[in-house]
Amino acid sequence: MNQTHEQWVYQSHSIEDTERLASALAAQAQAGMVIALDGDLGAGKTAFSQKFAWHLGVRDVVSSPTFTLIKEYEARLPLYHMDVYRISLEEADELGLEEYFYGTGVSLVEWASIIPELLPEEHLHVQMESTGLEDRTITLDGYGEVYATICRQFRQNGVTG
Repeated sequence: MNQTHEQWVYQSHSIEDTERLASALAAQAQAGMVIALDGDLGAGKTAFSQKFAWHLGVRDVVSSPTFTLIKEYEARLPLYHMDVYRISLEEADELGLEEYFYGTGVSLVEWASIIPELLPEEHLHVQMESTGLEDRTITLDGYGEVYATICRQFRQNGVTG
């Protein structure tokens, strides 16, 4: 595996800061994009997903798909919001996630570290770490040229929303 990799670390000090990042990522969204979200309970994965969805054009209520596993939303691009926290790697494999990952929409996968073998080689990994009441350290790892370019652009230009 010899692919392009870039990392960028974003310091969020408020929900508004996190929303700016979600907005900036939504502006970069394209068909087949896979965003793998990880972080402890309460780190902000679902809040990030809600803001990303809003800026993509979703006007439905976006909630964690913990018990439904996958929720689909219509927007500028279809949004596939997944939560794999409660399933095993084998169960996830049986869901046919690759149809979503290589489809016409954007896949947001909460708790993605549970299924690393199923993620496409090229994806954006977003690690959220709570460092205070509203403070978050958000690390973006771009695997593959498209995602590495996003990280480079954010590092060079910052995030505006």
